[in-house]
Amino acid sequence: MLLVVSGLITIQLSIQAQTTQPKLNQVELMKQMVGTWKMESAKDTIDYYDLKPYGTGLEGAFKYVTKGKTFMEGKQLWGYDGKIDRYIISMLAKGMDIELIAFWFTSKSKFVVLPYSDMSNPETASWKYEGEFKSPDMYVETLIINEKPLKTEIYTRAK
Repeated sequence: MLLVVSGLITIQLSIQAQTTQPKLNQVELMKQMVGTWKMESAKDTIDYYDLKPYGTGLEGAFKYVTKGKTFMEGKQLWGYDGKIDRYIISMLAKGMDIELIAFWFTSKSKFVVLPYSDMSNPETASWKYEGEFKSPDMYVETLIINEKPLKTEIYTRAK
């Protein structure tokens, strides 16, 4: 927009709209994850995740089953950290070291999962998942390594 002042001076003004996105309620959105989920990760292999509410977080159990036999299982505790507005997931599989993961929603249906140690720089994360709820009973996660999508996994709610 041009504004002419006293015939000789021309001032250019720019008007810029402020776009403030409302803060997402991470605790409320996380309720979408409650339930039992399954995903076919390989031929004859199904991954199961069972997540139950626990305070502002979730407690979970997981197991990977091939041809009816469990070959890996573990526990998870998902805790909300209000200071950083993220969920921190503590995951412990039998026989393995603990793994800490950060999780947060970027919209009402989309989320990001990555190593806790990479949370402050998600663009340089060693790996990350970008996920999206397609319906209340299905979500999709894409594994990204070195900025390249590697594989997509489809989770469905087990009945």
